[in-house]
Amino acid sequence: MGPAHARLPYGHRPLDRPRGAVRHSHTEHHWSPQLNAAPADQIRLLDVQDLDTRLSQLAHKRRSLPEHEEIQTLEADLSQLRDLLVAAQTEESDTAREQTKAEQDVDQVRQRAARDQQRLDSGMVTNPKDLESLQSEIASLAKRQSDLEDVVLEVMERRESAQERAAELTERVESVQQRTAEAEGRRDLALESIDHEVRMATKEREVVAGALPADLLKLYEKIREQQGGVGAAKLFQRRCEGCRLELNITEVNDVREAAEDAVLRCENCRRILVRTPESGL
Repeated sequence: MGPAHARLPYGHRPLDRPRGAVRHSHTEHHWSPQLNAAPADQIRLLDVQDLDTRLSQLAHKRRSLPEHEEIQTLEADLSQLRDLLVAAQTEESDTAREQTKAEQDVDQVRQRAARDQQRLDSGMVTNPKDLESLQSEIASLAKRQSDLEDVVLEVMERRESAQERAAELTERVESVQQRTAEAEGRRDLALESIDHEVRMATKEREVVAGALPADLLKLYEKIREQQGGVGAAKLFQRRCEGCRLELNITEVNDVREAAEDAVLRCENCRRILVRTPESGL
């Protein structure tokens, strides 16, 4: 025994009827829709949808400007370079103090050696043991002075290296700062242009939406919120432009027989389905 009802092809379901709609007979496909709107208003609803889509695109474009990522990368580089610069400047400052201390040590040893040499040269020290001790101290001080002078040279080299490093990092910081400022300038110009488009589209939407019946607009807004920003779709060549599925013959016949002012919805995606001369009916 065959099935009571033939199965519809996969991906198709009967055209959704507004709640409360009733067919009058098995041969007549007219129903009493719950919501009606003039065909012109339904067409204008597509204009509202286009504007909402444009506003969503502009919002995405605003968030996705390449300058955002560029600035973020530059700011991260800048932060790292500034840390390195501070470290180099700190090292330069530390080695400067270390050099000053080492030079003071050299100067103290040099002065003491000069005093001992003066005593030795004056002939005041005549005791052989004291004389030998003084000469030994002078030799020791000479070695000590040589060692300290080597320390000074080593510290000076480290200080010079830190200064060069700090100078290089300063240039790099300034370069990245300039690139960041340029990227921010490009971003601000792009944002200004996008915001201008948003203001224009928002103003136009207010005008178009303001001319629509309140109940139609309310339904549209509800569906748009549920369906990822698309609440109304054109029926184009027997295909819903919202879900991109083609209506089967039963659905096409239902659309043909529906009143012109009936607000139809796609059974698959449940968006408002708007008929146009390009619907292929």
